[in-house]
Amino acid sequence: MLKMKKYYTLAICVATATICHAQAIITNHYKTTDTTIPHLKIERAFVYAPDTAWLYSHHSSIVHFKDKFIAIWSNGLVGEDQPGQRVVFSVSKDFFHWTKPRVLSNPSRYKKDTLNVLTAAGFHQFNDTLVAYYGEYSPHKTNTHLWARITTDGEHWGKPMDMHVPVNPNHGPQPTASGRLIISGNFTYPYTDDYRGLSGWKTLSFYPDSLYKEDNPETFYAPAEKYGFPPLCETSFFQTDDGVIHALLRVTDDAWKGWLWQTESKDNGAHWAMPVQSKFTDNDSKFHFGRLPNGEFYYVGIPDTLHRHERMPLVLSTSKDGTLFNKNYIIADKPYKMKKDGLYKDGQYGYPTTLLYGGYMYVIVSRLKEAVEVIRFKVEGL
Repeated sequence: MLKMKKYYTLAICVATATICHAQAIITNHYKTTDTTIPHLKIERAFVYAPDTAWLYSHHSSIVHFKDKFIAIWSNGLVGEDQPGQRVVFSVSKDFFHWTKPRVLSNPSRYKKDTLNVLTAAGFHQFNDTLVAYYGEYSPHKTNTHLWARITTDGEHWGKPMDMHVPVNPNHGPQPTASGRLIISGNFTYPYTDDYRGLSGWKTLSFYPDSLYKEDNPETFYAPAEKYGFPPLCETSFFQTDDGVIHALLRVTDDAWKGWLWQTESKDNGAHWAMPVQSKFTDNDSKFHFGRLPNGEFYYVGIPDTLHRHERMPLVLSTSKDGTLFNKNYIIADKPYKMKKDGLYKDGQYGYPTTLLYGGYMYVIVSRLKEAVEVIRFKVEGL
């Protein structure tokens, strides 16, 4: 087994080539005990709060399309990623009032009386069309597929389309400067040059392709162990003006030490560097990177390291250069009370995904993996 300490250096080799290059370690300046961090002025609304059924909600995303907001999320009966988990959507014209959830897709049958598992995986827009993505895998975390459905009105959806890529995404497709679309998986970065995001997907990773056949919530363990890495998963990326794509990765399970890891691509996602530990703190949760209208880079997530799995407070951090994230703002820290316990239901502000629209940043989160809430605040003056 390779020694992990070899990967804490600045010299990193691309997994699928022989090139080594230097990499700047991405850093944040966040201290849980800092009481001077300002709170943002926010507005908030619940998209969904269950009553007596469908008590699990997670993996939410939000988009603005055809004069309305649309949210999708994974929706299960009680606990996380159990057979029968579906994907639902809700619509709002004013942010504050949301329609009753409607089913975007139900899982197919695995064997006789057992259903597969669906996971909501974000949106992509082209021309006057919106694409919603979701992953599907068996109850044994096998047979992973990425599906897509399209709409031109935000209400009626076309038939499911198989993207022919074995990934359960962390975030939906994100364009690079060239227009190439890249999906953030757990440890893979599928890309396509089809501007529609509906064909031509190719699966890439910093791991050799001989070490994996699919990318889902179970398959990231084995290749990491092979390389002496901690379990690396649930990535998010941003691209700096020099063309370099920087991707941060969550570390989970017993290997969690309070830091994200990082990789990068210098050739538009065609190759990825072997990952190293960053100096960016993390609570063992999903996060989202992006870029503000003023050109600064942002992170939304849970950088607290003292209260693992609590996933609170929800924090915005910004950076001028994409290397040092040194301005912090508390978005929200109000607790939610769970209605019914279930498998892995925890985390006050779970799995944030962001949207920039109309001078606001919208952040959609799950609340204890039970309810779905959307929060917004003005970005001018940050």
